Amino acid sequence: TISKAAASSGDESGDAEGDGAEKKAKPAPKKKAESEVVEKNTPRELFEYVLSQGKKDFAVQRYKGLGEMTAPQLWETTMDPERRTLLSVKLEDIAASETIFTTLMGEDVEARRKFIEDNALDVKNLDI
Repeated sequence: TISKAAASSGDESGDAEGDGAEKKAKPAPKKKAESEVVEKNTPRELFEYVLSQGKKDFAVQRYKGLGEMTAPQLWETTMDPERRTLLSVKLEDIAASETIFTTLMGEDVEARRKFIEDNALDVKNLDI
């Protein structure tokens, strides 16, 4: 999800009346618009959209965990039955699964780094 914010409000401070200076036209005040949510199906489409719109005033949010999201964000990205995707996960080989989980989630940084380096080019489904 990518959010695009409208331009921020202009400077309304400072009045030239009474100081003898020529009055300058103030820019019209601008109201920050509601965020526009743009959905793209692939990272490539999202990348092309961002490039086409320019990078100014864009904010891309990444979360390390669900606890960092607000309730509306959690509903929109995870809980809404109309938008979510549920996948069935089956463990065929418990011992192999345990080894992979321990390697990737455990405290041994060197083992994790080696696993990533050895398998980086063979990734089929990278959830980014």
